[in-house]
Amino acid sequence: MNPLTITTRDAPTGPVLEIFGDLDHDTAGRLRDLLPGLTLRPGQCLVLDLAGMTFCDSSGITALIVVRNHAQAARADVALASVPDRTLRVLRVVGLDRIFTLLPDSAAERP
Repeated sequence: MNPLTITTRDAPTGPVLEIFGDLDHDTAGRLRDLLPGLTLRPGQCLVLDLAGMTFCDSSGITALIVVRNHAQAARADVALASVPDRTLRVLRVVGLDRIFTLLPDSAAERP
């Protein structure tokens, strides 16, 4: 088990959340708890940089969907960057690769 750490930084297109460690049943609430304090303006893109994420279970996937819903409520976009192969495979199986913009890394331009 790898402890979850989430750092926030600003980018020209909007906030970037860098996720390190396990996003699972025990830790997914921490990601959801960050959302009310996150300032998102219409037209911005919230990027979740998953390069440091070591594990993601169904609770983690659900937290990603909650983040997407939060962004949509603010009329902002959301993108996942540097998605680990195992997580990408799950996203593709359940069709979430069609609702999330996927970026090679957090510095990539959104479409």
